[in-house]
Amino acid sequence: MSAQPHPLMLRSTTGLPEHWRPIDRLLHRWVLAHGGSNDLARLGGALSAATGEGHSALAVEDALRLGAPTLDRDTLDALAGPWLGRPEDDTPFVRDGEVRVYLRRYWRAETAIADAVAGAVRATLPVAATAIDDAILDDLFGGPAAPDSEPQREAVRRCLRTRLFVLTGGPGTGKTTTVRRMLIARQRLQDAPLAVRVAAPTGKAAQRLAESLREGGGLQGDPVALTVHRLLEVQPRAQTFGRHRDRPVDADLVVVDEASMLDLETLQALLDALPPHAALWLVGDADQLSPVGPGSALQDLVQALDALDPTPLVRLAHSFRADGALSVVNGALRRGDGAALADAIDRSAGAVRVLGTTTPAGVQAALRDWAEALDAEGPMPDLPADPTSAAGIATTALRSLRARQWLCAVREGAFGSVEANQRLDAALRRRAGRAALGEWYPGRRVLVTRNDADTGLFNGDVGLCLADADGRLRVWFEASSGSGSATVRALPLGALPAFDLAFALTVHKSQGSEYGEVAVLLPPDPTHRVLSRELLYTAASRAKRALTLHAEDRVIDACLARPVRRAGGLHMRLAEALGPR
Repeated sequence: MSAQPHPLMLRSTTGLPEHWRPIDRLLHRWVLAHGGSNDLARLGGALSAATGEGHSALAVEDALRLGAPTLDRDTLDALAGPWLGRPEDDTPFVRDGEVRVYLRRYWRAETAIADAVAGAVRATLPVAATAIDDAILDDLFGGPAAPDSEPQREAVRRCLRTRLFVLTGGPGTGKTTTVRRMLIARQRLQDAPLAVRVAAPTGKAAQRLAESLREGGGLQGDPVALTVHRLLEVQPRAQTFGRHRDRPVDADLVVVDEASMLDLETLQALLDALPPHAALWLVGDADQLSPVGPGSALQDLVQALDALDPTPLVRLAHSFRADGALSVVNGALRRGDGAALADAIDRSAGAVRVLGTTTPAGVQAALRDWAEALDAEGPMPDLPADPTSAAGIATTALRSLRARQWLCAVREGAFGSVEANQRLDAALRRRAGRAALGEWYPGRRVLVTRNDADTGLFNGDVGLCLADADGRLRVWFEASSGSGSATVRALPLGALPAFDLAFALTVHKSQGSEYGEVAVLLPPDPTHRVLSRELLYTAASRAKRALTLHAEDRVIDACLARPVRRAGGLHMRLAEALGPR
């Protein structure tokens, strides 16, 4: 006979904060069911709500806003006991002085990361004894040092010194080119073949990095490109990773791109699974959005490493992109400089436009124009019967999706990606005419929304519907083969895992990708909680050629004035663990 729920688990949640999610309410009821007081239960719900906002801890000044009781010293002292204690007390809630309270799992993650980072920074590699002289650097860079390339040359020098190295910089600053030269230098100094694993939080980001490394040439072999979850052999049902300290990743060097997307527990797992002899290079833009999960690991890590001398960190600032207008715009957004942004837009010669789209009717008109632009790019090709030829054409069609992308700050509502997708999908289906089969038609774009072991597809993989030679519709995906080379494969419509449409993406979902032209739709309310400087910068920096911002000036100003500040203590723990050098 199954156990009956405890009566307190059924207690009404009347009076709880409306913004609490179901999981926040569940933790509240769970604490009550296990003998916790009402204040402790509300603290548990607020701790859960804080992680939902991306915080790794509940800051005491946010307690009332998130539904907890006032967390002054007296209240914290009164709540101390089997539920709330100091780190050494092994309680489910951890009190961090007078400033924040944690769910233990996130306190443990911060502590483990700080310890692992300190150990990796202090450990030297055997190749560190080999000097990288100017002749080697001149050969790698095709000439003597120049002001624009000096930070990249410095990255090659520093990446060989310790087991952990961080390379950060904005779009177009040459991060991938620098990583390729770092890899070549490391390979040249290695006596035996170097086992390299290239990874990123999303499949498309990992694939893009592997493509760029291959196109540059000069590498020995083809780096294996995987998602971070594949690298760590994530086990979703058990909520664990198959790779860990006792079964580390089989690699001499792990390179992780788009590291700003790593949440606390993923970075903890990555450091835990790194073999003692191996090095870890984290690459990313520390000014982008923090990850969907709790914490701001890369930002905290960059802040801590910046204070070291010498530091295993290099920042790239100079943009090598031909379209300098977008680089100037991105720089103004990153700094939150409204005057510089307005001037950069005025000088962009039309590369950057701001349209005050503030009503549902205005959004619908903008989406109609966007659908016409997509349709004007031409019909999707019918694939030939020959499998090799079909795969080649499908690859070209999939890569053409990078030409333009509509981005939304939110998912729901008239200004969200769900409604934008529905409208674009309907418009393009009408244009497909007789080629459509029910809701499916050549050119329909989908985005996988969860990892699926049966198909080998992962959250974030983008698929494109195309017609076979016999008229059958299938969805094609581009993914790493595991050996580093890109492959394409098709799935029948009935075999697809959970997916959303991909004509419009949220800004979070777009991380790790770049597009020729980007349109960004922001909600019209300047007080909307999703708006931030990092969100707008991340959205705008997806564009390589042209950018349209659908927002009023006051909404853009609100973004610039609101940098993200996530509550947590990783930066402090890193500073303490690293200590003075």
